[in-house]
Amino acid sequence: MLVYVNGKFVPEEQATVSIFDHGFLYGDGVFEGIRAYNGRVFRLHEHVERLFDSAKAIDLKPGITREEMCEIIKETLRKNNLKDAYIRPIISRGFGTMGLDPRGCNTPSIICAASAWGAMYGDLYETGLTAVTVCVRRNPPDTLPPNIKSLNYLNNILGKIEANYKGGDEAIFLDRTGKLAEGSGDNIYLVKNGVLYTPPTINNLKGITRYVLLELCAKNGIKVEICELGLFDLYTADEVMVTGTAAEICAITKIDGRVIGDGQPGSVYKTLLPAFQKETQTTGDAY
Repeated sequence: MLVYVNGKFVPEEQATVSIFDHGFLYGDGVFEGIRAYNGRVFRLHEHVERLFDSAKAIDLKPGITREEMCEIIKETLRKNNLKDAYIRPIISRGFGTMGLDPRGCNTPSIICAASAWGAMYGDLYETGLTAVTVCVRRNPPDTLPPNIKSLNYLNNILGKIEANYKGGDEAIFLDRTGKLAEGSGDNIYLVKNGVLYTPPTINNLKGITRYVLLELCAKNGIKVEICELGLFDLYTADEVMVTGTAAEICAITKIDGRVIGDGQPGSVYKTLLPAFQKETQTTGDAY
């Protein structure tokens, strides 16, 4: 695979940054996860906008325009002859000193990699995931806001490690007040009496796939309520599902050992999944 690194495409084994890059030293940088389907980048401009918003939130000036980043992403796919892929653009603070002060970094590092990517959860899209709530709490918005998609993903990783030990396919985070936040890498929803509920995005990522799901709910006559939710709501839901760029849309049929609904993916999920698949297969920026 060829990887874009600071203006050049190089073989992946040569795609390196300095150990003094603050992205490596401190997780001081931002990234996106983007999917391509059938030779089209899905929701490219929304992803790049979120990438630049994350950069602005940490006072990181990318040094390139949004349009240039879009072209880097598409050229990475072309160089690797990929039609269905997962794409990872990264903007780090760049080379600096051992000191913490970001003012010592003069030029950001711009990196973009891509690889072939299929269904993340395989057959589980048909049967549903097993999830567990974790003791690790989601970063509160007054410390490291979850809407900054930063290179410091240890909060998510610690939750995923706990889920692995507990035998869960996915972790479910609560915030420090016990309210439902999100999964380790996806937004979360529940269905009760035909209404889809999801938490507000103050304590979880403003997911691009989340926006797509809400659009599809409107098109399919599914009522949506954005509100605070807790464990009781999860355990007593008729359906639970998650969305993310990598995960796409997947049902959860068991949480903390409790069977959700009748233990099978529900009717709302079965309406949204094919609608989402059609959206990904027929829309996007051709490259």
